[in-house]
Amino acid sequence: MDRWKGRVALVTGASAGIGAAIANSLVQHGMKVVGCARNVKQIENLAAECVRSGFSGTLIPYKCDLTVEDEMLSMFTWIKGQHKGIDVCINNAGLAHPEPLLSGKSSGWRNMMDVNVLALSLCTREAYQSMKERKVDDGHIININSICGHRVINHADGHFYTASKYAVTALTEGLRQELREAKTHIRATCISPGLVETEFAYRLFSENPEIAVATYKRIKCLEADDIANSVVYVLSAPPHVQIGDIEITPVEDSL
Repeated sequence: MDRWKGRVALVTGASAGIGAAIANSLVQHGMKVVGCARNVKQIENLAAECVRSGFSGTLIPYKCDLTVEDEMLSMFTWIKGQHKGIDVCINNAGLAHPEPLLSGKSSGWRNMMDVNVLALSLCTREAYQSMKERKVDDGHIININSICGHRVINHADGHFYTASKYAVTALTEGLRQELREAKTHIRATCISPGLVETEFAYRLFSENPEIAVATYKRIKCLEADDIANSVVYVLSAPPHVQIGDIEITPVEDSL
């Protein structure tokens, strides 16, 4: 990770869970991390913890609603003005709504597409353009996907979410193909976790929190730090090594 010290990473959805763990880990390794989310207060608290811990890097909170394109574009303009540009883009932000295919609300479907697919694609495009503009040839784009991006979950509430994550799988492979065509050494990686104990299930089942509790008690789940460690592993690979896809699941999970 030494070659990443002082370089700039963007982590979306950095206010809690996997995103917060990734941001914290990269700051420990000396990176300048722009952590964005709608709830910037939580990122500010994490940034203060990083300072108290004496980490060599810096966490820079940025308030951004990933469903609003103008806010995302303004964020990239700000990063360019303040920090020259991005070397690593980690598309972590994602959400799910319990909206089945046969009875779900289109507003929930649209929100999942806006965050899980369109925001990821826009951040990828802008990050690549930032790297290209500065002739950064060793950058990295990492998409935090889901095991649901490879297997259809057997639960109606998760079918549209699963479709959005299948899109992430396809987008990451398409990105790799376009990067090869562009004759660049910028790499793209897809990390697909299984069940991770975060706020995710509590948000998904906000009207029935007992379901979330039962979900996390069912087995020994992954922890957010497990996914952060996989990001460090990917970034630690030599520049000639392309780690395309990582699937991480709990040992006890049958999904």
